Amino acid sequence: MPGQGLPLRVATLLTGLLECLGFAGVLFGWASLVFVFKAEHYFEELCEPNAGPMGNATGQDDCKAQDERFSLIFTLASFMNNFMTFPTGYIFDRFKTTVARLIAIFLYTCATLIIAFTSAGSAVMLFLAMPMLTVGGILFLITNLQVGNLFGKHRSTIITLYNGAFDSSSAVFLIIKLLYEQDISLRASFIFLSVCSAWHVGRTFLLMPRGQIPYPLPPNYSYGLCSRDGARGKKETAESKKLDLQSREFLSTKEEIPGPGPLEEPRSFWSYVFSRRFAWHLVWLSVIQLWHYLFIGTLNSLLTNLAGGDRALVSSYTNAFAITQFFGVLCAPWNGLLMDRLKQKYQKEARKTGSSASAAALSSAVPSLALTSLLCLGFAICASVPVLPLQYGTFVLQVISRSFLYGGNAAFLTLAFPAEHFGKLFGVVMALSAIVSLLQFPIFTLIKGPLQNDPFYVNLTLVLVTLLTLVHPFLLRRECRESGAPPAAP
Repeated sequence: MPGQGLPLRVATLLTGLLECLGFAGVLFGWASLVFVFKAEHYFEELCEPNAGPMGNATGQDDCKAQDERFSLIFTLASFMNNFMTFPTGYIFDRFKTTVARLIAIFLYTCATLIIAFTSAGSAVMLFLAMPMLTVGGILFLITNLQVGNLFGKHRSTIITLYNGAFDSSSAVFLIIKLLYEQDISLRASFIFLSVCSAWHVGRTFLLMPRGQIPYPLPPNYSYGLCSRDGARGKKETAESKKLDLQSREFLSTKEEIPGPGPLEEPRSFWSYVFSRRFAWHLVWLSVIQLWHYLFIGTLNSLLTNLAGGDRALVSSYTNAFAITQFFGVLCAPWNGLLMDRLKQKYQKEARKTGSSASAAALSSAVPSLALTSLLCLGFAICASVPVLPLQYGTFVLQVISRSFLYGGNAAFLTLAFPAEHFGKLFGVVMALSAIVSLLQFPIFTLIKGPLQNDPFYVNLTLVLVTLLTLVHPFLLRRECRESGAPPAAP
């Protein structure tokens, strides 16, 4: 990394981390915000006539229609969080960083203003505001992931760090909840978030490229207010790919040359989408993500049932959950460090044996994928046991699993597929997994209705399905061992 641009790159890294930490994934602090909404009597009219004030604040059984309404809002917003990554990924690939970020800022500002001026009488506006907030946040994340390209061999670590910050931003709603309990209104908190858009705009033009950050970086690459990272940057990137043989080990599978053999024929975007590798990765992501979404979306109702309607106890456990979410930013980089270290080790061995550097790089993702599956399995088992104190352990396993999930997902896509398709592939896998995530609302309705608040059989089924996620790292490891390079055909 040239020392000349190091201060600018560090500033970009740190402000991007702050942006992801404070804004990108706030939706997943939903349990804290629901507590405030109930205290503000949102959707209170859906409660049974005999529901007292305590029922409205804690979500007892006679307010199950109110719980279902909040669950539906979260289901819609989390669906949009994933589904819209395909069009937003396309926007990022097609129109580059500045346009994508301006769209994100517009959506985020509108959403925070809508929430700020929404009351119990207009609570239905949350159906519009929360998806807008979510889409704006995921665009912040997508445009920041490229910052890893500025730091060479630490690329996976930074990608996972940013995804961990995305997870930790759910603690923002805890802060809003605590401020609310100190008589700082919901409106004041969200107006403050709206005003922060001025900072996003400044960062867009001063610390981010107008186009995209190439990988590997061409010599003398510059960006920011006076950047020339457009056509010139693309030209330099193309030159560096042709002339610098050492950079091949860091390129995507399409661009690498497996030893002295001929160049691999270019493949279309859709050939990667319909490959077996992508299909199993989709299963892996969808199943684990469904567990997390279902847990977050129904946490208030779950805690209320386990606490016997004790509002103070529900508030205490809700705060504990939100606090553990903050530590996602500390957990996620360990996944990236694991992948980076293994990648360097395997590629060093590949150079000695003359085998493919791309297959060696891809092998570094296998332990990460397997570890994430095992963490989710442990989290799922703990969440299925109806013992309130055990939920502290569930919270810890959940945040580690989730921080590994999204960082590992993004890092795997950068290793397994060509860089020029990253935005679209990231969008497709998130969009398809979003369709699976829609199951959380019928599952919640099934538990509340026919199963009469007994989730045992649902949890048992989901635990068994979680075992399927271990197939993905197993097949990937076998693929790397047998071929020595990523296969050309699905």
